[in-house]
Amino acid sequence: MEVIRIEFKSEIKERLLEMLSCFSSDELKIIFEDSDFYENKIKVHEAYSKLKNGTTKLYSIDEVELILDKEKL
Repeated sequence: MEVIRIEFKSEIKERLLEMLSCFSSDELKIIFEDSDFYENKIKVHEAYSKLKNGTTKLYSIDEVELILDKEKL
């Protein structure tokens, strides 16, 4: 299958979906995008870059448990 991205005004969404509903699920699959997708994508890439270049701090399970135990006090 091929993928295209369509931007449209919210006023035509219902008509557009109605028109597309004439196709079977084998022919067409409608995938709704997460409105925060691109913002989250940037955050994930930034976190991965920090991890990759060693500028982020990693914790073991034991270290996390100690930190959480201290916060409870």
